[in-house]
Amino acid sequence: MADLNNPFTSFGQAVEYLYSRLPFFQRQGASAYMPDLTNTLALLQVLGNPHREIKCIHVGGTNGKGSSSHLLAAILQSQGYKTGLFTSPHLKSFTERIRVNGEEIKQDDVVSFVNRCYETIESLSPSFFEVTTAMAFDYFRKMEVDIAVIEV
Repeated sequence: MADLNNPFTSFGQAVEYLYSRLPFFQRQGASAYMPDLTNTLALLQVLGNPHREIKCIHVGGTNGKGSSSHLLAAILQSQGYKTGLFTSPHLKSFTERIRVNGEEIKQDDVVSFVNRCYETIESLSPSFFEVTTAMAFDYFRKMEVDIAVIEV
């Protein structure tokens, strides 16, 4: 049985919480859209501002973001850089969204993050994307990447 400090004991529980609790654009549409960075910055501050410790390339636009992000990450990795990659949505598994040198985030790292941030998530009510963005930056800092490619 889970305790209050670690309410999620499995990857399935943690991801189901994220999907069911948080506004999710693919499920809710425009009502899940957050117009500013307030929640993301608040989450990142609780985590010690990991985004300020990582060199990043942000990839934005309408079409081709995922392909461009994967290509950039592959090029950087081939040149010897330890490279983080954050994309969305995923095709098969949540863990596809966050990768380091092509390896997906471990399920245990997802559970740990959700448990550490549970109270903050509950108090802020951020979107699914805001939480996964903070998770990516936190993971990339932990993994000490040289550079991260962030699809926005």
